Amino acid sequence: MEQKIHPQYEARANIIKAIGHPTRLFILEELHRQERCVNELTDMIGSDVSTVSKHLSVLKNAGLVHDEKRGASIYYKLCCPCVLDFIGCIETVLKTNVEKQMNIAQCCGITIAKPEH
Repeated sequence: MEQKIHPQYEARANIIKAIGHPTRLFILEELHRQERCVNELTDMIGSDVSTVSKHLSVLKNAGLVHDEKRGASIYYKLCCPCVLDFIGCIETVLKTNVEKQMNIAQCCGITIAKPEH
């Protein structure tokens, strides 16, 4: 099977790998709100510039973000906002899994209090 994998699956997997890190997911959601420069993202993430730049490079190489140099700063913008639809799908899977686990717990006589918001 490994030799028969089509290039389209490799390309898709590379994009999924690119978003498969919590910091990069945060960056994507933040760039969906508005474009940001590296320093802004660094402050928000609480990491060093080098690490944030590496995350941005991974996202850029996957074609998810693009950059624009303005003076001394580089601003990043989300290329494909539809990637957040996929993230929304993940949220649905998480919710479904929690509901299943709660139903199993209920069948076992375990009461789980829902957190208050």
